[in-house]
Amino acid sequence: MAIKVMIVDDHSMIREGLKQLLELDSEMQVIEEASDGIECIEKLKTIKPDIMLLDIDMPRMNGLEVLTYLKEQHMKIKTIVLTVHNEVEYLMKAVNIGINGYMLKDSEYEELRRAILSVVDGDIYIQPSMIPYLNEKIVERDCDRIKMDELTNREVEVLKLLAVGLFNKEIGEQLSISER
Repeated sequence: MAIKVMIVDDHSMIREGLKQLLELDSEMQVIEEASDGIECIEKLKTIKPDIMLLDIDMPRMNGLEVLTYLKEQHMKIKTIVLTVHNEVEYLMKAVNIGINGYMLKDSEYEELRRAILSVVDGDIYIQPSMIPYLNEKIVERDCDRIKMDELTNREVEVLKLLAVGLFNKEIGEQLSISER
């Protein structure tokens, strides 16, 4: 059975292009489109997609507002934010609201396909190039919550290097300490 997809983007050419790409794939079926957040919410009253591809910047109601509405209404629709925004602040806002995926519009179709299949299977998919920035922001945020006086300076250094995606061996080399 094909994965039912809804595309929400204010640019008709983006919607049409995505629809054509997705429908070339026998595992995907675009069941609905919307050009803004309000139209999206109206259409979700009558349809139930397996996954929604959602733009952030849209008139009348943006993608982050749609995500917030879905969460407040306890609508469990798997959503991948598909955006031009590679700033980690947008990603953090979306993660804090509760997205299932986050991808940049300059990605290849195969990556979008992997993301859709992954999210439909219950995983979270974040564009790999964004993960180090997300980790760094999460550590910064969480360090604010932790009593910093409970951590040694070395532990803070290690956490920061983990956040930017370094492996234990690389951290050990950089800080002149053992990998353990």
